[in-house]
Amino acid sequence: MTSDKLYILVIGSGGREHAISWKLAQSPRVERIFVAPGNGGTESGLNKVSNINIGVTEFDKLIQFSLDNNVNLVVPGPEQPLVEGIELAFRKFGIPCFGPSSNAAIMEGSKTFSKDFMKRHGIPTAAYENFSDYEKAKNYIESVPHNVVIKASGLAGGKGVIIPTNKQEALKALKDIMVDKVFGSAGNKFPFWRLDPELTNSHLLGDEVVIEEFLEGQELSVLAFSDGYTIVPLPPAQDHKRIFDGDQGPNTGGMGCYCPTPIATSELNTQIKNTILQPTIDGMRRDGFPFVGMLFTGLMITNSGPKVLEYNVRFGDPETEVTLPLLSDDTDLAEIMLACVERRLDSIRVKTKPGFAAVVVIASDGYPGSYIKGKEISIAEVPSDVIIFHAGTNLKNGKLVTSGGRVFAVSGIANTLRGAVDKAYNGVKVINFEKMIYRKDIAHRAFAYLVHQPAVDDAMTYASAGVSIDSGNLLVKKIKSLTKSTQRPGTNCEIGGFGGLFDLKEAGFENPILVSTTDGVGTKLKIAQVVGIHNTIGIDLVAMNVNDLVVQGAEPLFFLDYYACGKLNVDVAQSVVEGIANGCIESNCGLIGGETSEMPGVYGEEEYDLAGFAVGAVERGKILPRIYDINVGDILIGIASSGLHSNGFSLVRKIITRLNIGYESPCPWNSNITLGKSLLIPTKIYVKQLIPIIKKGLVKAMAHITGGGFVDNIPRVLPGHLGVIIDSKSWEIPHVFKWLAKNGNIPPGIPRNTEELFRTFNCGIGMILIVSAEDESNVIDLLKKYDDVYKIGRVVTKESNNGRQVIIDGITEIC
Repeated sequence: MTSDKLYILVIGSGGREHAISWKLAQSPRVERIFVAPGNGGTESGLNKVSNINIGVTEFDKLIQFSLDNNVNLVVPGPEQPLVEGIELAFRKFGIPCFGPSSNAAIMEGSKTFSKDFMKRHGIPTAAYENFSDYEKAKNYIESVPHNVVIKASGLAGGKGVIIPTNKQEALKALKDIMVDKVFGSAGNKFPFWRLDPELTNSHLLGDEVVIEEFLEGQELSVLAFSDGYTIVPLPPAQDHKRIFDGDQGPNTGGMGCYCPTPIATSELNTQIKNTILQPTIDGMRRDGFPFVGMLFTGLMITNSGPKVLEYNVRFGDPETEVTLPLLSDDTDLAEIMLACVERRLDSIRVKTKPGFAAVVVIASDGYPGSYIKGKEISIAEVPSDVIIFHAGTNLKNGKLVTSGGRVFAVSGIANTLRGAVDKAYNGVKVINFEKMIYRKDIAHRAFAYLVHQPAVDDAMTYASAGVSIDSGNLLVKKIKSLTKSTQRPGTNCEIGGFGGLFDLKEAGFENPILVSTTDGVGTKLKIAQVVGIHNTIGIDLVAMNVNDLVVQGAEPLFFLDYYACGKLNVDVAQSVVEGIANGCIESNCGLIGGETSEMPGVYGEEEYDLAGFAVGAVERGKILPRIYDINVGDILIGIASSGLHSNGFSLVRKIITRLNIGYESPCPWNSNITLGKSLLIPTKIYVKQLIPIIKKGLVKAMAHITGGGFVDNIPRVLPGHLGVIIDSKSWEIPHVFKWLAKNGNIPPGIPRNTEELFRTFNCGIGMILIVSAEDESNVIDLLKKYDDVYKIGRVVTKESNNGRQVIIDGITEIC
């Protein structure tokens, strides 16, 4: 973005666009919102918002207006401009669009394509067949024993799905779509040349339908933000498609909605995300058309689990009018959209309010067929916790009049579903125009479901709050053997009690001082969670703690971990603890206990955090650093790192996001593995190499190169009057650090800030020893059997070092 202030163009004229503009206007970054063409509500009822009289597919006019008015974000509402390529049209002029490319929009533009996509990627959906030949489709309907659903393959404004109750109705629906063209061009094949330019125009000819098995169950709609890699779903909603109460009459664009739905348990939401939403985003990216924007997934919750009914590639209507009001007040819709288009959605927390929202749609008499426009509308005082979103209104001679089939979407927000529905209907009462119609039974399926739930469901339990004690007990059972494998003198490493025990005398100490450390892993955790590799991050956790112990001369004795999550996934937690146990074995440190904390609402369902606590011991009088013993002329010995270790990952992730590189892509500095696997190489543990040298008294001080790098960590072990000079040419700086330096977005023409590199990263040296010149050769020989070791510098006076304690010498060009 060229400016901190946002000038946003919202494209569309319905209730969805009014709701989007309403939420965007709450962002402190948003300066102006233009809606093309907008409606009476966006013209007169919102601060920062105004209409422009340009159609949704008049791309040339929309682009020229955007260039003239500093627009720096475009938000298309309806599907038509997305399918026709509005994202690319604006991208050519450097204006980002919160919406998919035309290639990705094919997921809504062609139901035949989306069904084949689901089959290819193993995404659960109804059995189906695609037909472009009317007679073959007719014969298929006559041959199958089950009821069917018939869908026009292309766009039909949300009304291209027919659910016949018998074969006669099915055959009539087929004729309506393929012969009589009741949905216009919606039955035409999608232009697949957008995905493959080698296809000929013959693929554009003919009519096409999807005939699929009729599924029974409850329908859900899930709106989810996506940046092509990360997907963040909003609470599931349930739409009411039929025009009349009791789900009777023809399909419409939606006559009401509520959110969240009672049947959408946390377990079901997790299943939907893991088996449908994330595989969809991953599959689209792998197939060459990554999805950025709002993915709308229509689902049927069957006895065999959730199955996809359809994909839409934009905000749903009226789902938008219930999901956006449930976003928390501190969740900025504009920031979410920016994070999506900039491929960094994982950096944003999307939070929703507790409670419910319901919307009642008010329509013109005759909808979804023909209806009269231009009826004058009056609106009385709007009740609290009610929002009236305009869908089909215009201002004419200063008066508000009807201009569409669906005229208003009236949303109510409350702590309970009944309260939200009642508030929405209270809002309906303040609106009046001639022959307005609306359903009187919004959320009837939810209320029926709640009535028929067993009474025990009303009981409040820890499990109903999202915490499973049984899962915690299962985890303890599964990791007992892992902790047992870390046993060392002083402990038996039994877990499951109230605390862990350690016997210092059995460990062989005579007059010890205890040393303790605590640390975490930082944002490296985010990469482990995105990539799905959890068995190495525990090694990092142990390493960050025991390396801090050993620099004080202490031998690590025991370790405890803290694992916090939104929902306990036993397999993931077990994998993390496996890494912790491996790190403890490598450092001869007993894993004697830990805490697992399940905290729904604090963390997302798939998020977890880690912290560690290590205790070591050193005999009295042998504590490091021996600051009093460090002299000018002492030597700095560097021991190689294994890579990035666990520091600087916020910067690493920012660079990778800016370059739009996926973690599953080949690693830029090591093409033999993926980027994600390379970044997850665990922090090196230096305990076994250093303890023998420490016991020989050969080391005066050590610095663990963690957060703060060389510049901030070395001074922690120096007397105030001394400094060091580091010769950066004395070891080969690994390619990962050169790549980061080169791609770190340093503006051209400004000398590269190499000190920042050495302040943030270890640059290939994970541990630094200060030894006397006389002991240099001995120490290097002892270390060489374990690691690559280098003489990297010397101790000098701070005065001779230009008053600085650390100078990195010899850097002319890192990259």
